[in-house]
Amino acid sequence: MVAAEVYEPQGSARLELVSGVTLLREDDAVVEAMLEGWARQQLGGRGLAAKTVARRRAIVRRFLTFSNEYPWHWTAGHLDEWSADLVGVLGRAKSTIRSYHDAIRCFDDYLNAPQYRWVEECDTRFGTHPVRICFESNTTSHLVDYEGRAERRPLTREELQRFFDYADDRVERAARSGRKGVLTAYRDATVFKVIYGWGLRCTETSKLDVTDWYRSPQAPELGKFGKLEVRWGKSSKGSPPKRRTVHSVMPWAVEAVEDYLVNVRPRYGLPDQPALWPTERGGRIRPRHIEERFAEYRDALKLPTELVPHCLRHSHITHQEVSGVASAASFGKIREPLLPATSPFGLDEGRLAEASSRAS
Repeated sequence: MVAAEVYEPQGSARLELVSGVTLLREDDAVVEAMLEGWARQQLGGRGLAAKTVARRRAIVRRFLTFSNEYPWHWTAGHLDEWSADLVGVLGRAKSTIRSYHDAIRCFDDYLNAPQYRWVEECDTRFGTHPVRICFESNTTSHLVDYEGRAERRPLTREELQRFFDYADDRVERAARSGRKGVLTAYRDATVFKVIYGWGLRCTETSKLDVTDWYRSPQAPELGKFGKLEVRWGKSSKGSPPKRRTVHSVMPWAVEAVEDYLVNVRPRYGLPDQPALWPTERGGRIRPRHIEERFAEYRDALKLPTELVPHCLRHSHITHQEVSGVASAASFGKIREPLLPATSPFGLDEGRLAEASSRAS
């Protein structure tokens, strides 16, 4: 702890972290500093009982474990999934969930309040920062919605059709104009197809590697894309992320992934980066990016704001339950699946290469 030249409130990042000192395991150290600062802010600034502060801190730690993300990578979708799990899986009472939401909302307010400087601290250290994740629509004021359905509603087939068509149109427009963003649009269109095609969560999708696809004796016609190894599944009760294998049931989605890996992924020029979805800076996309891009497309189509990326996962499950796997697998044929790899999105290799080179 250091003395500040100007007044800093209890819980300020400047009081919890020593400037210029290199931290061992920086991510974990910053989280602990956040929790310590939050405790000081509640005990000193707000005069709360130590027992209340300890209980709230324990709740935030549970949410940290559930999300498998640091607070500067949290999204509203993480809270949505946690709330659904608390109601639909664990069967927690309204009063319990209300206390959980209150604790997360309090921590959310603390991290995003400018006087505590955590936003600028995280920006400096990690190149990103905490954002608001608690809203009226995903906390206890709407708890009845969670009790009626453990997950957000699925997209209708018409909504799904429109969404995928719009994502594909974004790729075509970017490629034909030659403006920056063609690779990003192509990547993101494929991301959404993978979420739906394999019923994944945002975090699971963002952490996929190129080598997570395998052959399946049950579907030899799909080649090396017969099944997907999900290594970062949702954890529970303090356990590490769960691994699971998801079998491919939608051939059109397999075509989309293969097309992306053959024609788009190599253009990032990152042969040593294992991530399936790299960024232009050589990193890995985050769940927050998926949620923000989904919201951008959803709003452009004037679809209901209740729809979030998790709805694509729910759609995958529901469409199979209602219509059977065979019908769900043929959905891609309705929207006309991707063209052969030599002509992705109807664009020849030369035009795609020219567009991506101009964008770089």
